[in-house]
Amino acid sequence: MANPTVLTEQIPPVARGAGSDFSRLSRRISEAGLTERRPVYYTLRFGAVVLALAACCTAFAVLGDSWLQLLVAAGLAAVFGQLGLAAHDLAHKQVFTRRRPTEIGGLIAANALLGMSYGWWMNKHTRHHANPNHEEKDPDVAPNLIVWSRRQASEARGLPAFIGRHQAALFYPMLTLEGFNLSVGSFRALSAPSMKRPFLEGSLLVAHFVVYFGAVFTVLPPGKAVAFVAVHMGLFGLYLGSVFAPNHKGMQMVTDGQELDFLRRQVLTSRNVRGGALIDALMGGLNYQIEHHLFPSLPSPALREAQRITEQYCAELGIPYHQTGLIASHREALRHLRDAGEPLRARR
Repeated sequence: MANPTVLTEQIPPVARGAGSDFSRLSRRISEAGLTERRPVYYTLRFGAVVLALAACCTAFAVLGDSWLQLLVAAGLAAVFGQLGLAAHDLAHKQVFTRRRPTEIGGLIAANALLGMSYGWWMNKHTRHHANPNHEEKDPDVAPNLIVWSRRQASEARGLPAFIGRHQAALFYPMLTLEGFNLSVGSFRALSAPSMKRPFLEGSLLVAHFVVYFGAVFTVLPPGKAVAFVAVHMGLFGLYLGSVFAPNHKGMQMVTDGQELDFLRRQVLTSRNVRGGALIDALMGGLNYQIEHHLFPSLPSPALREAQRITEQYCAELGIPYHQTGLIASHREALRHLRDAGEPLRARR
């Protein structure tokens, strides 16, 4: 886990210029020693996740045919959420700086343990980081079933139009399907030209689901097995979606023609969530979304200090810096969804 020399991942060359606003902030972050890798932290964190996974598997085997398995399913949902956050940190090279151990760790965490394509998700997430909240370029705000702006709402037809009218109320119920959506999207992406190792990733995905469904439907009768999968995947999707939802939803949207430098593009489109150690653990450091977008390879435990430095620097430059509590962040996101869907409600 060698130390990185510069933080250049997903940072355009213009942002790295010696005199840019971002370069001055980057020097402050480096001088504070925040770019150092944290091997002890990640060993303990990932070790705890593996132990929790082993505990869930043991409890599942011991309980056997019992409705108490639904409690195991809920615990496993939390573990899967933490596996997703681990895969996220690996993809951003927060754990290792070398490509090979990063990819091996990512394939194990995402494909083998989580049932999600590491390559597909990393490609999608990299495009998001490059253009957060950009209506044409950020895949996370592409109009699918949910519309993220009034312009998207005005163009929606069919099912997206119906959902868009009620999307604030439907948002959390829809998140329960996100776990399934990640798996379906992963299999669909195997044939995409951007997929570098489709056979390897596909084999790991198949192995994951053979073991998962094989174990569930062997130990439990069909009714309980279906209930177990529904609770597990539903709560997993709700957890992971609730971690990512407060980060950008309701913040400034960007369209072609709007000129923002790297620093302002990342700060103005992101929201931080205040909280102590518990929020840091539950959100995997993504509650410091502004700093994570500015310095994607910065280890999670360094983000708290980076937040203090970045907020102060933004105040010096007069750049709006938004930080709020967890509940308030979700309220802002829901308010934005309601506002974005207004043209659809007015159309009826």
